[in-house]
Amino acid sequence: MKLAISALIKYITGVVLVGLLLFLPAGSLGYSNGWLFMGLLFVPMLILGVVLLVKSPKLLKKRLDAKEESASQKKIVSLTGLFFVLGFVIAGLDYRFGWSDVPSWVVIAASAILLVSYGLYGEVMRENAFLSRTVEIQENQTVVDKGLYSIVRHPMYAVTLWLFLSIPLVLGSFWSFLCFLPYVVLIVSRINHEEKLLETQLNGYAEYKTRVKYRLFPFVW
Repeated sequence: MKLAISALIKYITGVVLVGLLLFLPAGSLGYSNGWLFMGLLFVPMLILGVVLLVKSPKLLKKRLDAKEESASQKKIVSLTGLFFVLGFVIAGLDYRFGWSDVPSWVVIAASAILLVSYGLYGEVMRENAFLSRTVEIQENQTVVDKGLYSIVRHPMYAVTLWLFLSIPLVLGSFWSFLCFLPYVVLIVSRINHEEKLLETQLNGYAEYKTRVKYRLFPFVW
């Protein structure tokens, strides 16, 4: 019950915060792309949270309580949060002042990508019980090399990258998209840091790298 209440409080806080960041700059509750995004994000998030609460409460607690210890990773997390805030505010302002004219088919395609990405996000969590929001080696951790992990070494980062880059297009803002682009650089930096840790501290990871050669995208990187 304590875990459920904690998760619910964070969920409601997230809904309210994102709503304020979108609709206050928009100056209107008639920002339909804002409502579309919130539905696409928070409905699956609620479903995933309930599934984790029932099926894997330890994983849910670990992800709720996670805090970075490394100074460099704290900086990356802070910058990610900053870009998100800027992206949401710019999207709201874009709606208010009509800076962008994003075609409906782009919004629909981005919405589909966001939903598929969130579904794959849930699949990665199902495949890897050691997933954490922080860069760390956990007790009794082993290399996961099945499912999506047999295709790329960091499927969680891959799907979150697709998810995050689809957000500004769902919101109908090309200018907001520019705010989310730096996340690509942050992800690459985080992966390079994490790989060094995994290769030196996780048994079998160096051998896993020889079998699964790509980090994010097959045949690319």
